[in-house]
Amino acid sequence: MVIDITDRSFEEEVLKSDLPVVVDFWAPWCGPCLRLSPLVEKFSEEFKGKLKCCKLNVDENPETAMKYQVMSIPLLLFFKDGRKVDESLGAVPESVIRPKVEALL
Repeated sequence: MVIDITDRSFEEEVLKSDLPVVVDFWAPWCGPCLRLSPLVEKFSEEFKGKLKCCKLNVDENPETAMKYQVMSIPLLLFFKDGRKVDESLGAVPESVIRPKVEALL
């Protein structure tokens, strides 16, 4: 299950998470974001209990988007132990994202 997070819940859900976290920075008007979304869902199911997947709407949560200098979406940020360790920009194929996810685990 992908968790919808906000500026307020970001620290608790992502930075303080015991599990590695993938955060999908997106917006409802962004076509490529909507194409990437099923892949984030897939990883959420496949790595259940080992990985947390979150979505952050950049229009509704500008603080976190600014903090991580999100200039373009979709953007996936990969967090481990409260630190950003990798990222993936754009609606790239699973073959590009999967190794990044597996490296987190």
